[in-house]
Amino acid sequence: MSAPIAKKEFRIDPSRFESGTWCHKRDKIIGEGDIAASYSADKIGLEGAVRKPFKWQNAMWVNTGMVSNGKSRSVEAYQLIPAKFFDGEPQTYGQIVRSNTAAGQRQEGFYHGMHVQHGKRPYVLIGPSVIFLPSEEETPQQINLLDLL
Repeated sequence: MSAPIAKKEFRIDPSRFESGTWCHKRDKIIGEGDIAASYSADKIGLEGAVRKPFKWQNAMWVNTGMVSNGKSRSVEAYQLIPAKFFDGEPQTYGQIVRSNTAAGQRQEGFYHGMHVQHGKRPYVLIGPSVIFLPSEEETPQQINLLDLL
């Protein structure tokens, strides 16, 4: 068994992790970040499909898991590519779950090589997964004019 691949980490704008707020009037979530909105682990397992991917470094990514610890969040994501560009035999979620290789033993990660749909097109998730973290830079705040007096 090979050693697991160390996951790359990227620090990005914290607003992309925002969970948003439900708006009853509009019947949808308002203010949700694109990374949070792309969470698809449930949809992959149930439907073999993904929600709208987010873009990072000229590639499409899908959020497969989030961890929150107080104000801190991290997201595990896999790159999403058109199926025709995958060099290998893609498998469905069910095939991977039923295989003899446990998720923790797959060097590229559980979702690597998994066939999914986005819209009406076939795609494949490729690993290894990466971790996205909010940047540690403080977001600019508006100056209170009374503080200047």
